[in-house]
Amino acid sequence: MFYKIMIRVVQGLIWLINGRVTVLNREKLPAGNYVLVGPHRTWWDPVFFAVAGIPNEYMFMAKKEVFKNPLIGWFVRHANGFPVDRAKPGPSAIKIPVKGLKNSNLSLVIFPSGSRHSNDMKEGALLIARMAKKPIVPLVYQGPLKFKELFKRNNVTLAYGDPINPADFPKNDAESAPLFDQTLKQTFDDLDQQINPNWHYVDQNPEKAQK
Repeated sequence: MFYKIMIRVVQGLIWLINGRVTVLNREKLPAGNYVLVGPHRTWWDPVFFAVAGIPNEYMFMAKKEVFKNPLIGWFVRHANGFPVDRAKPGPSAIKIPVKGLKNSNLSLVIFPSGSRHSNDMKEGALLIARMAKKPIVPLVYQGPLKFKELFKRNNVTLAYGDPINPADFPKNDAESAPLFDQTLKQTFDDLDQQINPNWHYVDQNPEKAQK
């Protein structure tokens, strides 16, 4: 119930700040829950991902440091967030979302690159989808990369891609990881082209990509 209330509040705030958000290819969303993946371009694109999918509900990973603050930690947990140690993810980073996908109606939002400053796709999304036997749905965000630009209104577009069947990839990680990486990058590029072929992502903090 907390999630249902908060996501509607957030949806209203986005409308007040940014105006209408355009969502393309919504018909591609499968019945049931799924693993939603996209390139991580801003700190607020997870919020747009969740709002675009209403009435679907999502769970998401959050770095463990977020939960050190009792108030923020409580809020994130009740919004279906769960802690992950980015330095040492451990088995729980896989087991928790797999269990959630199998035993609830929640879908999972995950950014395979892990960081806004990385282009390398991680195989975690594929492993989770494979173990939970759920489809992978690509989604890209095109819009402001600086918060103040959101106030210019009506300048955010998101586009869904065709669902990806995790069973289509080899079970051998050495073979599946690069193929999955290539598939996602091509899919994200195609969706960017569909939205606006002249739009290009520019990392706002490129120095972090070197770390």
